[in-house]
Amino acid sequence: MLAKLTSKNQLTLPKAATAAVETTEYFDVTTENGRIVLTPVRINRADAVRAKLAELGISEVDVADAVRWARSGE
Repeated sequence: MLAKLTSKNQLTLPKAATAAVETTEYFDVTTENGRIVLTPVRINRADAVRAKLAELGISEVDVADAVRWARSGE
């Protein structure tokens, strides 16, 4: 099977290759000994949101305060 790299650095994977793995939208991409290795992953969107909030230093209390403020109509 062949996959062509486009000028925009995109690959279209052959259907036979993607059919051989579980249904997924995302792949972890690594390189090993000059090879590109794609590993299917499941993204838990809630975990991604929590990680982004932690990265920004926003706590659960901050979120609760923001929701309370938004619902108060101020």
